[in-house]
Amino acid sequence: MTRPAAIPTETRARQVTDQYLNDCRTNGKRPSVLALAAKLGLSNTTFRRHFPQLTQQITAFRSHPASSADHDARPSPYDVLTARNAKLRRANRALTDNLHYAAAHIQRLALDNARLRQALETSHNITHIDQPGINRQR
Repeated sequence: MTRPAAIPTETRARQVTDQYLNDCRTNGKRPSVLALAAKLGLSNTTFRRHFPQLTQQITAFRSHPASSADHDARPSPYDVLTARNAKLRRANRALTDNLHYAAAHIQRLALDNARLRQALETSHNITHIDQPGINRQR
C-alpha cells in the first residue's frame, strides 16, 4: 500500500501557483494543472481535489492568457495551419490504427466462423454433394 502524499498548505500552494503563472507569462507558455501538480509533488487528481480554486485559476489563465509586449495575442496564419495539420495527422493516425484493428478482428471472426461451421457440419454428419474446387471425373 502506498503512503499518502503530503498535501501542502493553501498558502504554499498559492505561492507556487503565482510563481508558476509568472514564469509562464514571461516564457510565453501556457500553464497546465498537471505541471503545477508535479511542482508540488502531487498527482493531478489529488491536486484538483484539494485545490479546486487554483485549478479554476489556471483554467481561466489558459482560456484568456494576458498578452505581453513581446508576444502577439493572435497566432500567425502559418501557426494556425501548422496546428490544423498536426491535428489532422493525429486524427488520420487514429483512424488508420482503428482500421487495422477492425481488419484484424474481421479476419479472426472469419476464421472462427469457418472453424465453427466445420465443427457443426462434422457433429451433424453433413456431407456436401457438390463441393466447389473438387474436379469430378465423368
